[in-house]
Amino acid sequence: MVDGELADDEKLIIEHIRGFYEKLFKESEDWRPTWEDVNLKKLSDEDKVWLQRPFSLEEVENVIKSFRGDKAPGPDEPALALGTSSQKYAPLDWSDYFDQEDDIQIPDSDDVFHVYMAGTEGPVIFCLHGGGYSGLSFALAASKLKEKARIVAMDLRGHGKSSTQNDVDLSIETLCGDVISVLKTMYGDAPPAIVLVGHSMGGAVAIHVAAKKSLPSLAGLVVVDVVEGTAMASLIHMQKILSNRMQHFSTPEKAIEWSVKSGSLRNIDSARVSIPNTLKYDDSKKCYTHRARLEETEQYWRGWYEGLSEKFLSSPVPKILLLAGTDRLDRTLTIGQMQGKFQMVVVRHTGHAIQEDVPDEFVTLILNFISHNRIGPHGIEIPGLRRPPQSKP
Repeated sequence: MVDGELADDEKLIIEHIRGFYEKLFKESEDWRPTWEDVNLKKLSDEDKVWLQRPFSLEEVENVIKSFRGDKAPGPDEPALALGTSSQKYAPLDWSDYFDQEDDIQIPDSDDVFHVYMAGTEGPVIFCLHGGGYSGLSFALAASKLKEKARIVAMDLRGHGKSSTQNDVDLSIETLCGDVISVLKTMYGDAPPAIVLVGHSMGGAVAIHVAAKKSLPSLAGLVVVDVVEGTAMASLIHMQKILSNRMQHFSTPEKAIEWSVKSGSLRNIDSARVSIPNTLKYDDSKKCYTHRARLEETEQYWRGWYEGLSEKFLSSPVPKILLLAGTDRLDRTLTIGQMQGKFQMVVVRHTGHAIQEDVPDEFVTLILNFISHNRIGPHGIEIPGLRRPPQSKP
């Protein structure tokens, strides 16, 4: 339509459209606002000179001190001391959470396993960390659990402060043998009640140890965020995940910061105590690198997880599976859960390392599990049945 009439002349239509937009954006008023009636305060000649002077050293230092990490402070935020970012990610000592540490020398071998311990009474909660982690992964939880139980967190082969003849032999048979040997060396022939707690790879080890039925005092099994189906499916991506992570750190603080900002851990305090123990200093490269050589252990990965669901269900002790998010159970576990063979809890708003990200919730779940199943220092406690007194190991 051009001026109310139907038109089919292409040139006329183009001219009409152009004229429409020219009129739309063309200003018909000549008036413009001016500064004549605006009374602004002017800078004095002295102020002009002051603004053009170079910054003083004191002014520069004050600006630097006001930074918070890599973020400029807001207008209402107090200025913080220089080095706040380093302080925020400064390592925390294990002794703030555990009561003691020890090296367990395995008889007739050169293998020495480092353990952290806390608590004096109740059953022993024996903790096994995931691949690339360390026993200090359970530090924050241990500080609360020790009020009700004894805690032992072990650095597995090739991890933390443990030292073995072959640090890259992470076969499931070797890892299980290590755990059984450490328990045997620590407690002899009269072990207290043991609740095995394993996270990720450590969860697989805990399941295999329980399935062997070689620990007569085993009273409970807690598996943290590992399911056979999901784990097996993820193995094809594992080398890429390992190669894509940051490999070198100038300081432990930088490694702690990376672990938090990358999302691998969500609890800064837990990262501050656990991450330094996962590092080693490389003299040739003059930096810190990952202690565990996981990329060299691919041949053992399938063995950790194959048949895990059946082994988990076959364990004759009370058991609980803690999952981060809504991880799907495989068919075997789904049937087992429907039959009431184990307890399952999905922990919301956490990453893979549940014990690190939400330690308070983790502690509550563990203590409730122990209480619900009446696990005492010598095993399952049956009301009305008295046990003969035993000396503490």
